[in-house]
Amino acid sequence: MPQAFVSTDRIRSLFTEAMSRMYRTEVPQYGTLIELVADVNAGCLEKDPPLRERLASAGELERIDIERHGAIRLGTAEELFTIRRLFAVMGMQAVGYYDLSVAGVPVHSTCFRPIDEAALNINPFRVFTSLLRLELIEDEGLRSEAEAILAKRRIYTPRAVALIERHEQNGGLTEAEATEFVAEALETFRWHGEATVSAETYKRLHDAHRLIADVVSFKGPHINHLTPRTLDIDAVQARMPERGITPKAVIEGPPRRQCDILLRQTSFKALEEPIVFSGDEGAVQGTHTARFGEIEQRGVALTAKGRALYDRLLASVRGEVQVGAGGAKAGAYEQELAERFKALPDSWDELRKQDLAFFRYSVTPAGMAASVAGTLPHDPEALIAKNYITFAPIVYEDFLPVSAAGIFQSNLGTDQQQNYATRSNRDAFETALGATVQDELALYAERQAASLEAAMETLGLAGLHLRTVA
Repeated sequence: MPQAFVSTDRIRSLFTEAMSRMYRTEVPQYGTLIELVADVNAGCLEKDPPLRERLASAGELERIDIERHGAIRLGTAEELFTIRRLFAVMGMQAVGYYDLSVAGVPVHSTCFRPIDEAALNINPFRVFTSLLRLELIEDEGLRSEAEAILAKRRIYTPRAVALIERHEQNGGLTEAEATEFVAEALETFRWHGEATVSAETYKRLHDAHRLIADVVSFKGPHINHLTPRTLDIDAVQARMPERGITPKAVIEGPPRRQCDILLRQTSFKALEEPIVFSGDEGAVQGTHTARFGEIEQRGVALTAKGRALYDRLLASVRGEVQVGAGGAKAGAYEQELAERFKALPDSWDELRKQDLAFFRYSVTPAGMAASVAGTLPHDPEALIAKNYITFAPIVYEDFLPVSAAGIFQSNLGTDQQQNYATRSNRDAFETALGATVQDELALYAERQAASLEAAMETLGLAGLHLRTVA
């Protein structure tokens, strides 16, 4: 009898657990961060029973403690093509295209994550995956040298590739194969303290951009952060110094609100780690700064209309108040951010009515009783007003390019702001990927529509639709 295949959800969970153990060993402050986040989350749930109930009813409560996102930076199209296949073994797909060159970071990126709601609630592990844009290196000689260095390296073990191929050919992996796959795949993300370049080459790459040196100079794309999800990022930010951790000056993303939106992120400074550089006259000792700690707080996914308003408000603040070195003007920035964002409703009902955010609809016991009694109104808004149908925010599972660039810059040099002539190049990214990235807004819209349709069908009112404010 053939052995049964394990689910991609199972493989993803095994990998997340292994990654977390490895990173905790490599970056001890990550363990401290996890303990702090766990303490803050426990306090939030104890003080806010409605929040606990909302998370539980949405199937999100169990995922909070295991939720992580990682980030890696790749150097070649071939590496990106294979990472897509590797993540597919774990049930993760490429969602969204992010151009970070507009913020002075020479990469473009996607998010690999599960897309099915059930899979997300089992384990929403996501990896922000960036591809270096060598064409943005102005020095042609340095660009050619970087290309030659990257062309020589192989970041995947032969066995990992073989198991990827087996998964593709057979449609799955057995438990034993899955365990072996996780061990082999982990090698791609492991830290290596030996550079593949000389100290002199590293310096020239570093002078072009610190991130270029990080991608080109090593055997593989070491995981550069592993991020837990908190329910109160302001509390974590305030308490980090108590644990010997210095946070970045400001939290990236929207301000603190009653109704959380999108994504808020903070981090601690990247580690300065010892490195051994290669050389004709022997090894040379040096240091490299790349890996750091990050924390995130996730809110509701915004519609295209809501996102346009968010982007406009954020840009208006960033254009007027710049946070300086050492956090100068951080207070002014946060105050202005809170003031400007008063233009975006801080009420679940208004966010819904104005079509600014996505929600999941479900039938209440009162709705079922009214359906049986035949007393249901045929106006969807009336169904909601009478609490026959309820709604809950759909959590934002993706990323924000401005926030990602802000995190990158704060950890790779706050004074390094370059403007690249070349901008978005989604076609080139998708060609390298070997697939089209999925539209995150379409995925949220599908989930919202499916939940509303299911609720209406449950009540025997199929075909009714909600009205939204234009």
